[in-house]
Amino acid sequence: MGEGKKTQRIDKILGNLGYGSRSDLKKMAKQGRITLNGSVVKDSGMQCHPDLDVLEVDGERVVYREFVYIMLHKPPGVISATEDVREKTVLDLLPGEFRVFSPFPVGRLDKDTEGLLLLTNDGQLAHDLLSPRKHVPKTYHADCVGLIGDREAARFAEGVELDDGYVTLPAQMEVLERGSYGDGSPRTTIALTISEGKFHQVKRMLESVGSKVTYLKRVSMGPLALDEALPKGAFRELSAEELEALRSYKNKPVE
Repeated sequence: MGEGKKTQRIDKILGNLGYGSRSDLKKMAKQGRITLNGSVVKDSGMQCHPDLDVLEVDGERVVYREFVYIMLHKPPGVISATEDVREKTVLDLLPGEFRVFSPFPVGRLDKDTEGLLLLTNDGQLAHDLLSPRKHVPKTYHADCVGLIGDREAARFAEGVELDDGYVTLPAQMEVLERGSYGDGSPRTTIALTISEGKFHQVKRMLESVGSKVTYLKRVSMGPLALDEALPKGAFRELSAEELEALRSYKNKPVE
């Protein structure tokens, strides 16, 4: 039935999942700590079908998968990188069982920006979602200095010139709330949807209309919306529906 092609060496499966090096796993097999369908595995190089066979280490079932897809509510003060000698990164927020998959952030949020961040080790999905040709929309909520409204929304809809002369693609803005800062000066909270990802783009767009962003949160990326039940710094794996929405989205024709 062709299923033989899907088998893999037990030490490869367990190594990929972070259970140890090939020599570690050889020792574990000798110690009787690995079982396959209830029988002790003496040779860690044995073949196993990860989807059909029951593989256990120290009596616990091994759940095999190739990819992980994680929604993180990124808190401020954490950088969107996989490693940094000085700064705390988004990977530091994940437990070891997820870090063994070597996930990476799909796109980046500035250190002081919070909100939706997708982490995965599925390079093809990430590439498709990040492709500049795809123009994947990303929506942010921002607190901005001053009273901004229809005039700024009209300018964003046409595209604005940034400080380096780049003219942005059309963006959609709506006012969510008007308020004031502690000193009584006016504040406008907006939702801004952009379909590209230039460096500090939202902040620079607001500067181009004479305002300044004081708080920034990403709430969606393509079909994926931040789960409002997820506190800052918390994460969860994507649901089957969310993953399907992302996969079908990445396959849509380039605009």
